[in-house]
Amino acid sequence: MASIVTIGAIIFILVNLIYFFKDKHFKYSYFSTTLFYKLFFVLFSIMIAFAVLYYVLSFENPMLRVSSPSGKPVEHSFLNYLYYSGVTILSVGYGDYIPTGHIRFFALLEAAIGLLLPTAYFMKVLESKGKENRENE
Repeated sequence: MASIVTIGAIIFILVNLIYFFKDKHFKYSYFSTTLFYKLFFVLFSIMIAFAVLYYVLSFENPMLRVSSPSGKPVEHSFLNYLYYSGVTILSVGYGDYIPTGHIRFFALLEAAIGLLLPTAYFMKVLESKGKENRENE
């Protein structure tokens, strides 16, 4: 039963995403596949770069701690730092890992990039649509 519900939920999500990106009902709707892929790959690359930075900075001292009363260091593995980087750049911030030391600054920087890049993407799309509308008038 759980697998049927899971498959149904995934299909529902995919159908809604396709509908969102294909719908041209609104007069000013516009989606740039090129800009979307560019945004995705830039965010993905930045996420990996920050994960490498966190991983390297934590060789001598653990830079991530578990958010619990014990506050024990997170196991030093690249996957843990990649997970933390992904959660940070997407501004999810589950709070299961807490940055310490030097990576606190880099975590703030990564979170800011994660907020500003998509905003710049949408501004670029709106600018492109505005230029297109002015040229057609």
